[in-house]
Amino acid sequence: MKVGVIQSNYIPWRGYFDFIDNVDTFIIYDDVQYSKGSWRNRNQIKYLNGLKWITLPVKVNLGMNINEVTLKNDAWKKEHADLIKLCLGNAPYFKEAMDVWEKGISINTELLSDLNVSITRVICDYLDIKTKIIRSEPFDLNGTKTDRLMELFEKVGATSYLSGPAAESYLDVELFKKNKISLVYKSYTYKEYSQQFGEFSPAVTILDLIANMGPESKNYYKSTVPDSEFLRV
Repeated sequence: MKVGVIQSNYIPWRGYFDFIDNVDTFIIYDDVQYSKGSWRNRNQIKYLNGLKWITLPVKVNLGMNINEVTLKNDAWKKEHADLIKLCLGNAPYFKEAMDVWEKGISINTELLSDLNVSITRVICDYLDIKTKIIRSEPFDLNGTKTDRLMELFEKVGATSYLSGPAAESYLDVELFKKNKISLVYKSYTYKEYSQQFGEFSPAVTILDLIANMGPESKNYYKSTVPDSEFLRV
């Protein structure tokens, strides 16, 4: 079974969903420390004068895990709705993008992680991604870095791991060999699509793709370059 493990993001870019679609089980890895200034509570959206940050206000203490972080208030909902409309309101499928976002945030929660997971599931449904999505918290993992991943792989029955390319610098390949887990690195190379406001911006929230391409979004979130098999066991 091929698995992928990533922390939750707020309205992620299309590569996040390509990653999910390339595994059998996708594990949301939110029982790890929250990093300020990361993609956990924000993303980028394109506008006339460049990229804008769309950021969730959060309450967080030093050393807190992602799944413990809470949202400050509900005022962000109107602010984000207004910003999405400002940036994407003239796109041909704006209503579909707004409907997806509104359905995703309709969950009754104060937890950042719960909100992110809800939005991710709704977008997967829209893109017809059938991958099983689970969370790492119930497995009560110990250890750090690759050791912790190996414990998770054993508990879910993983035989292959899809990793982001940046992880090549710190993953302990010998542990993968020892535990008979194949290792594959994700490729993130995508076709451009019809986008508003001048020069193409590839790494914005997937709401941009949905608003501009609607049902055709399914043809633009898959990498044009195959993933790289690093270790086969």
